[in-house]
Amino acid sequence: MAAPPVVPPSYYSQRAPTQSISSLNSPSPSANTSNLPTRPLSSSTSASTFRTPASRKTIYDRHPNRSSRTELSRSAFAFLISESIAYHQKRVTSVSDFEARLNSQGYLLGSKCLDLLLYRSTPMGSGSGTSSSSTSTSSNYSSKDANFPVRPLRILSLLNLLTTKLYPLLFSRPADSLEQSTTNKNEYMIIDNTPMTNAYISVPKELSQLSVAAWIAGVIEGVCDGAGFDAKVSAHNNGTDAWPGRTVFLLRFEEGVVSRDGELERQGVK
Repeated sequence: MAAPPVVPPSYYSQRAPTQSISSLNSPSPSANTSNLPTRPLSSSTSASTFRTPASRKTIYDRHPNRSSRTELSRSAFAFLISESIAYHQKRVTSVSDFEARLNSQGYLLGSKCLDLLLYRSTPMGSGSGTSSSSTSTSSNYSSKDANFPVRPLRILSLLNLLTTKLYPLLFSRPADSLEQSTTNKNEYMIIDNTPMTNAYISVPKELSQLSVAAWIAGVIEGVCDGAGFDAKVSAHNNGTDAWPGRTVFLLRFEEGVVSRDGELERQGVK
């Protein structure tokens, strides 16, 4: 059997000195770390990845009334509605599910429209100047003034807001008519002879019961819930020879809302 190799004494003298654990935790300042990725200490030390205009202002810096008188093109609105309908059509199995999806999508918009409508009815929101001038104007405005807008307290006030304020905000025109059911005290009907959602949508015969205006019904329902009037809003096709796309939006208020409205009427609240 061969003898084991002999290690010369010079091997131990030529070995690099070992490094202690403490020195590993605190690297030498002379170490070259230029190739290692580093994390900036603050956002000011590195360029932002978001695109911002040269003025360094975003949409949140604009006055809320800057776009109060601007209108979206009908073609852009038709494109958004058609793409939304095509998206939901691939994910539903029934007409009721289809309308429920459109309703829930419009509800998100309606829940935000009420505050915008009331704000633009105030002296601060109706002015076209800067926010600083509007703030100084509102500070001198008494909230006890009869013209100061408040949230609707009665059902009729809410319906008037929907037909004469919400509709012009969304479609640049008021609703065609407003009616109350003769059989059920808690049911009201908003009638639109030419809903914009139906203008560029052709419904196949197998989906003849579908009303794509359920999106508008969701907007109305969102405003009602935001104002404290719990209601269910549905869209129903009711075409005539003169108005083939005529749609009726049926509003069913909860019994508690009707009872509260009757109590306010007895107290003389308008």
